[in-house]
Amino acid sequence: MTMSDRVESFFPDVSAIPEAFRLDGPVVCDQYLVNGELRRWAGPFRDVLSPVCEKTPDGLKQKLLGRYPLMGQGEALEALDAAAAAYDHGRGFWPTLSVRQRIKYVDQFAFAMKEKRDEVVRLLMWEIGKTHGDAAKEFDRTVEYIRDTVDALKELDRVSSRFTITQGIIGQIRRGPLGVVLCMGPFNYPLNETFTTLIPALIMGNTVLFKPPRLGVMLHFPLLRAFQESFPPGVVNTLFGRGQEVVHPLMATGKIDVLAFIGSSKTADTLKKQHPKPHRLRSVLGLEAKNAAIVLKDADLDQAVGECALGALSYNGQRCTALKILWVHKDVAEPFLHKLAAQVSALKCGMPWEPGVSITPMPEMDKPEYLTQLVNDAVAKGARLVNPGGGRVEGTLFTPAILYPVDSSMRAYHEEQFGPVIPVAVFEDLEQPVRYVIDSPYGQQVSIFGTDPAVMGRLVDPLVNQVCRVNINSQCQRGPDTFPFCARKDSAEGTLSVSDALRVFSIRTLVAAKASEANKGIVEGIVRDHYSNFISTDFIL
Repeated sequence: MTMSDRVESFFPDVSAIPEAFRLDGPVVCDQYLVNGELRRWAGPFRDVLSPVCEKTPDGLKQKLLGRYPLMGQGEALEALDAAAAAYDHGRGFWPTLSVRQRIKYVDQFAFAMKEKRDEVVRLLMWEIGKTHGDAAKEFDRTVEYIRDTVDALKELDRVSSRFTITQGIIGQIRRGPLGVVLCMGPFNYPLNETFTTLIPALIMGNTVLFKPPRLGVMLHFPLLRAFQESFPPGVVNTLFGRGQEVVHPLMATGKIDVLAFIGSSKTADTLKKQHPKPHRLRSVLGLEAKNAAIVLKDADLDQAVGECALGALSYNGQRCTALKILWVHKDVAEPFLHKLAAQVSALKCGMPWEPGVSITPMPEMDKPEYLTQLVNDAVAKGARLVNPGGGRVEGTLFTPAILYPVDSSMRAYHEEQFGPVIPVAVFEDLEQPVRYVIDSPYGQQVSIFGTDPAVMGRLVDPLVNQVCRVNINSQCQRGPDTFPFCARKDSAEGTLSVSDALRVFSIRTLVAAKASEANKGIVEGIVRDHYSNFISTDFIL
């Protein structure tokens, strides 16, 4: 159905769910991984409600998807002790392995992970409302990311498998691990973005604690045995529960060496402040963004509208890289809005398993109310709702709403909506959208749409010093994974990509000696008889 159809008919009867996508009762996840053991949980649980609602005689009810452990401080500290013991100040089995050996463990995990594809994809779809196609794409992209990470590490190690002799000093420079890493991913990409920190952290020799987001927990349980069987004890440990009870105590110990977190800056700031040794803590953070699109008066409107609609509404706009405000030149504002409204109204609403669906239920229970507040605030201050049927709410569904014109008096102008609300602002002077980007506390990406090379070129130069990616005639996005993914200002800390992540979870370290005959003999003996994994000239093909 489209936006103009009745929202009340959005959710299906239970009998209408295709057999291939049904779940046989709630999934009870009663295990957690610590020190190489899959332990049975006998404590309290948290229920997981799917964003998919079912019609009942009493009205719409969210489907009970399952439940997972609510671990406490004691279990969290035990997991931390296991990770710290496995690292053992860099003396443990895992951090002292050769790169070739660690790659074998990761390859084994990737093979075991692929066997769980259907189960993980189904849980992704039910737990966070991601379409079946996007859920499958997230899984496949994650497996590909693991493969690309292995290839990138091989290339990095080849460069390191040689000695440097400078000013009479022999040296071998490699990258070494940092210690214990705490990985926490976001709900919108709970598998992929968790693994884009977890996998490079592991393969560089760190030990890991990983806590799934509050929304997006269930899909990790099918992978617990693969982690257990693929890695040595203590190298991977899982945490499930409330952040205040399982994460805050970990930070307070000072034993976390790297915080890898994707979420809100408020949470990141709180966690960093709890660490008693802030100068020892390395942070890899992906935070908020308010990415803008700038549509010039000579833009190809069909192309701009297509990219803006996709950029603003892919996965209901629940992406840090989503376009969250559109700046359109006044000369083309009305035709742009007409085309955008038509395209948005034609989007298919439906359940995540339906072919061609674009708009699905949202997992955050309070999100429809928040988005409604943004719309009402903008309308009360002079904006209009451009698209018919926009902004309707039924249960966990919110139909996309285009607001025009928005200005600085409105909340939608400033706040990261992280949902299907599209604020459109108008400009005459190009300084207006540029100034918006400059004044924004965020600095991830921007998209510019136009056809004049001179104008586009002059626009690029100031923008690349405000954001970390300028997209020409295309939506904002993360991929390909070989490109750096980073941001300025309050939007990120550290750089992620296949190769950058290997560097961010490691540090350059070296062994050096004066080039005397005696020292040459020692180094040659170490290499010849393979006494060290660090001092080595092995070449990984």
